[in-house]
Amino acid sequence: MISVADLVKDPVIPGNYYAADAYVQGDFETGLIENRKGARLIALPDVLLQAIYAGLDQEVGQASGVVLFNCGRWWGKNFYRRFVEDVSEYYRRPLAEMEMVEFLQCLKECWKTHGWGTIDLDVSFYQQGFLVVKTWDSPFAAAAPKNTGQPQCAAEAGILESFFSQLTGRDLHCVQTACETLGATHNLFVLGLRERVQPAEAWLQEGQGHDTIMERLCRAQAA
Repeated sequence: MISVADLVKDPVIPGNYYAADAYVQGDFETGLIENRKGARLIALPDVLLQAIYAGLDQEVGQASGVVLFNCGRWWGKNFYRRFVEDVSEYYRRPLAEMEMVEFLQCLKECWKTHGWGTIDLDVSFYQQGFLVVKTWDSPFAAAAPKNTGQPQCAAEAGILESFFSQLTGRDLHCVQTACETLGATHNLFVLGLRERVQPAEAWLQEGQGHDTIMERLCRAQAA
């Protein structure tokens, strides 16, 4: 029989590091928001996100997507660094030693707690060299202009490109192939080596959907 003393000796299994009630702290009356390590957090109101889209459209026009993408890449670089430090320290082992299910759960909880909606990974195209990332309830999509004919989550695409490039140690490229602003139920992003993924950008301009684009990308790798 296991004694109480033996149970007390066992190491405590850490819970969810990104649990909202533990991760987000601070004095809400004064507007000071911090994470559980005391680092400052910033809240971006919907009206500010909408103003960023509108302002960029007025200032740089069609280049606004490039600006947001590059901002996302910078953001993703710092996001990855903080994510690795926090998760490795909290769970007491390097990120590289974590099981895939553990890593994915941490990423999902982190994404949700930061207010970015919900995220999931589709690894069914792994053998062909592609990773598909699915997000929904995105605040970026909610604030972006609708029915433009092209996906509008360029900042998210930049974040994902930078995050997964550092995670894999490869120079990956990210292309969004479905968007909530165009009536889709979720946003889809395809990640892979640049020379393999880049043709998807031209197919998007032709109006091709996600399934067709993935079929073409996989067929190109098999050729």
